[in-house]
Amino acid sequence: MPAKKKRTGSRGVPHRLNEDERRAFDQARRQGFLQVTGSSWRSQRGDSPLLNSYRSLMDARGRPAIVLHKLSPNSSGGVDNGDMLVVDLSPLRLPDEFERVEQELKERVLAEYNVQSQILELQEEISVDETDEIEILDGNANDDGDDDWETRPIYQLSPHSFSWELSRQQGKQVGKFLGNLFDNVEMSATNSKKPKGVKPGKGRRHGGYGIG
Repeated sequence: MPAKKKRTGSRGVPHRLNEDERRAFDQARRQGFLQVTGSSWRSQRGDSPLLNSYRSLMDARGRPAIVLHKLSPNSSGGVDNGDMLVVDLSPLRLPDEFERVEQELKERVLAEYNVQSQILELQEEISVDETDEIEILDGNANDDGDDDWETRPIYQLSPHSFSWELSRQQGKQVGKFLGNLFDNVEMSATNSKKPKGVKPGKGRRHGGYGIG
């Protein structure tokens, strides 16, 4: 069932994920941060179910969404850029505190790992099913009114994101550090299972979860 109010999203089965995404989702619950390949965009669906599901989980728990985007290697065996570690504070639903928390986190990471944050260039791809007839708010989190943060579901709220460009090893270290800092780790999290009677490749109106 969809959440009726903030921080009540389902922590159970992420219905729209394929097997690889489900494993990444379960791993994120145990590690405190999500790891994805590239942007995790699924072209056949036109969105990123894994990012959407993880952001909804963090909203239900009232924690920031921490995501390590592992960028694809180039043909020479190196990488065009370092990996991107992105923190989205919007699941906290405290817009008046976003800038202060962001600054404190940047200072903590700089002190611990000597790395500077940067302007987020990774395309924001938080989206919803085409069957969900809703209006997604544009702009940044500061444009959303106080009432929106109290009443709207997370997929209708703008992210408040910032990032660091890091090596793969350092990205995992900082992701773990931030995950522990916000108590994101679910030590007792069990593996999610595909719901019975729900088939890939069909819309939710026809007994599936829309994975084509």
